[in-house]
Amino acid sequence: MSFNPLTERGIPLDRQLRNWSELNVQPYDKNHVDPYTRTRVITMNGIETESIFFSHQFARHTDNPEIRKYLAMTRRVEQQQQKAVNWLTPGNESTLEVTIGYEQVAVDLTAYLARTEPDPYLRQAFEFGLLEDFDHLYRYANLLEMLEGKKAEEITGRLTEIMPGRATAVEHRHPYDDIRRPSDRTKADPLSLLHVLTLVASEQQTMNYYMNVGNRPMNPLARGLYLEIAQIEEQHVTQYESLLDPRASWFEQEVLHQYNECYLYYSFMQQESDPRIKQLWELHLNMELEHLRLACDLLRQYDRRDPEEFLPKQLPEPIRFEQNKEYVRWVLEQQVNLTGLDTEFVPVEQLPRDARYFEYQKTVNAGGVPSEQVIDEHVAQLGREYRSQTEGQHPLVSV
Repeated sequence: MSFNPLTERGIPLDRQLRNWSELNVQPYDKNHVDPYTRTRVITMNGIETESIFFSHQFARHTDNPEIRKYLAMTRRVEQQQQKAVNWLTPGNESTLEVTIGYEQVAVDLTAYLARTEPDPYLRQAFEFGLLEDFDHLYRYANLLEMLEGKKAEEITGRLTEIMPGRATAVEHRHPYDDIRRPSDRTKADPLSLLHVLTLVASEQQTMNYYMNVGNRPMNPLARGLYLEIAQIEEQHVTQYESLLDPRASWFEQEVLHQYNECYLYYSFMQQESDPRIKQLWELHLNMELEHLRLACDLLRQYDRRDPEEFLPKQLPEPIRFEQNKEYVRWVLEQQVNLTGLDTEFVPVEQLPRDARYFEYQKTVNAGGVPSEQVIDEHVAQLGREYRSQTEGQHPLVSV
């Protein structure tokens, strides 16, 4: 059934505020939650956080009182939405357990978007980031078993394989080599614009999470692993945000943010297996429909543009969290040796000897690499590394 958020009516803005008891929602049960319910919660937390951050930046760049009132009001509602979503995560889920959920999001969301992305350059950028997050899942899974005696597959539900990807140690690149070519919003498929915005929000949320919780472990090696991978998440945010079209106006960007929120809440509402959480997705969708309507009015008023010029007449095919094992294995086999060079992706063996990549590697990896040390320590303590290879041996036989 087609759904056009530009023609749907949502909840009036003045009826969207909720009280504390409504926002202090009952968390999911970590022992029985569908793994993809967890990933949807993490994703929407990131989507709402990005919307809030963008709204604050917009407010800092306008002195128009009517625009600032719109932003303040919708931002307050977005803050409430973010709290309701984020409070679904239970307090008895450890930092490392939550981290496994974050990396499962990074793998299966990125893989799905890459598989469905119409633009070849964007698809390549998504696949490039995918292999790096896939490796992060493997490193954190080994840390989880070593420190807490828990198997990550019990969190992922064995829906996502856990094994080495592009080794985290080789992911560290000079900042210049994480910048990509920006999209041209006037020519791009609208789906591409939504995909990029979704990954910017998702990777930014992971970056923020590690920035804040990475210093919480007592174990020095755990602190080192969070420190190292947090830097890669910053690289990923740099990559994905550089794909956005910087020429889009503030009003156009606001419309895209609100449209994307409608798209994701609608998508997840279709797939959600938990009836209570599905109701929350539906409630937030009906709020976002009104935010989108108001954002479109501002676009018409100040940019003299109609949102139908660049938005589809109905939502694209819903985004789904689903298994991507075969696809991830194929990408791993084809692209594990790639690195960045300016805005392109090249085999690392083709870099000149004096490439800045090697100098950067020498600097940051001097004195030992936590992502390698955590595997060595796991083997030393337990006599093996931790993997969950449900589809057979690693596609790269030597790994």
